[in-house]
Amino acid sequence: MSDASSPSSYDPIAGMYHRFWSDWYLPAALPALEKIFFSRISSAARVLDVCCGSGHVTKELVRRGYRVTGVDASAELIRLARQELPGVPLEIQDVCELHLGELFDAALSTFDSLNHILTLDGLAQALTAIRRALQPGGLFVFDMNLEQAYSLDLHEWHVTVRPESVGLVRGQFDPASKRAETELIWFLRTGEDDCWQRRHSIVAEQCYEKSDVLRAAGKAGFRNVEAISAPDAGMKADLGFGRVFVSATA
Repeated sequence: MSDASSPSSYDPIAGMYHRFWSDWYLPAALPALEKIFFSRISSAARVLDVCCGSGHVTKELVRRGYRVTGVDASAELIRLARQELPGVPLEIQDVCELHLGELFDAALSTFDSLNHILTLDGLAQALTAIRRALQPGGLFVFDMNLEQAYSLDLHEWHVTVRPESVGLVRGQFDPASKRAETELIWFLRTGEDDCWQRRHSIVAEQCYEKSDVLRAAGKAGFRNVEAISAPDAGMKADLGFGRVFVSATA
């Protein structure tokens, strides 16, 4: 995981992420989140949104009445989230080294955010930091992509065209290293002489065995560590394929 003071691979395409995927993950994931997170957290609980991005899921947490703090390593994603969630504490922080002034009743990390941590040691460090941010007995729920998920749509460009922007996305996966890369190109109309600005980024993710993820959570000090496949949790559509939800208590 990159240091929060360093540029994130999401910074160049933060606007693309925010616009194109605002209604993609959450509608598909809501049945699963209802089952394994929302139903287990009391109203007005203090919730840490880990790797909150531009706030798509954070908005839902706020809407439900939770006292939310969001953290993400991307300064640009946090800037966009602050625009839409004024008054909500949103901080630029590396999940591996959280520095927070309070303990939380629960934590949530969604949209395979923890796959962006590229080593197992780094994942264990992040899980330890999250556990330390929780009250004893606090719930942590996160999802991760397993190898199945990275077998979809490899090397094919997916294009989204809007009047003011064009986005291109394609993925590739190396089975030997278990490393996935998503290439994103964003053309944005500037409004000046009908010119277009090009932004480009490659976002890396690491695929882990489910057993390694569960073992890392246990070593981080979590108890009652359980995993459920996204379809079994109620998540439908392509986003549930090869995805697993993990719940644990501090």
